[in-house]
Amino acid sequence: MNDADDSKGKRQPTIVEVADRAGVAIGTVSRYLNGQPVRVGNRTQIAQAIHQLGYRRNALAAAMKSELTNTVGFMVPNISEFHAAVLEHLSRLMRQQGRALLTYCHNDDSASVLDLLDFFDSHRVDCLIMDGRSDAADRIQEFVESGTPVIFYDNDADGPAADRVFVENRAASFRAVCHLLDIGHTKVAVLTGDTKVFAGRERYEGYRQALISRGLEINPDYVLDSHWSENEAYSGMLQLLTLPDPPTALYCCNYNIAVGALRRIKERGLKVPDDISFISFDDVPLFRLHESGITAIAQPVAKIAETINSILMTRLSDRSDAHAPNTITLDCDIILRGSTRRYSAS
Repeated sequence: MNDADDSKGKRQPTIVEVADRAGVAIGTVSRYLNGQPVRVGNRTQIAQAIHQLGYRRNALAAAMKSELTNTVGFMVPNISEFHAAVLEHLSRLMRQQGRALLTYCHNDDSASVLDLLDFFDSHRVDCLIMDGRSDAADRIQEFVESGTPVIFYDNDADGPAADRVFVENRAASFRAVCHLLDIGHTKVAVLTGDTKVFAGRERYEGYRQALISRGLEINPDYVLDSHWSENEAYSGMLQLLTLPDPPTALYCCNYNIAVGALRRIKERGLKVPDDISFISFDDVPLFRLHESGITAIAQPVAKIAETINSILMTRLSDRSDAHAPNTITLDCDIILRGSTRRYSAS
């Protein structure tokens, strides 16, 4: 088999694998590949690792990184209300600067994430904006190492030296649940997102810490993981409502979950807030149209987009590696409407 056939049938080794095989840091391999000084012992180990793995650096692609293409990659898990709103604001900002935004949805599929990363790499995007993905951390780090800035939003991932723009998931959730406790509710349930990922963990932690701060134990029957899914929340809500001692208040960790829960509440002939007080993370127009109005945590979508854009412009105006990654956390507002009421035993 010739080299061309082999490259099609076999995944090429990465700089991360070279570093692991050589027993050195990724940055050391990067300096070696760029002709910068490296200790003799490390140079020998790296050279051996490159030979053993058959690593081939795309010198043309590395050289072309010094030129901007005026395209920015934007990868989203789904085109939900939140991500669509971020996309809308970013698109407008990009147009004002003469840049094009290449947008693709990966639907939380790991294989699709890697395919899209390859796509953005082949199109030489100037910057990559995405939700943090632990299942692709090494590949994302390769973008950073090759000089392509990466900006995480919504979710984090350990490892990559990316910039990060998040909201106060934990603190805002804490305040929202404390509001329910302040008006007398002690039986507060939560329909969480995916607690294996950053945003899901942080929002659940806000709920947990609020109850603990008031000396309340966490009732496991009141904690259901809905994985950000409307349908799972719809099923979970039935489980909560049919408990021997059902909750009197509910915190939903995003609007998809809230919609599923509200569907079930309506089908059971119950009303918000008469039968159950209700708060959601994420504020959407639908909540203003609900009969009682839904109290919600509003993410500062425009500010998220503006902050991402500001970091992007800074990175592209100074392409050196001198600046440490940013982590910026933005405040959220809690929009009080009529979906909560003071608890009464009657």
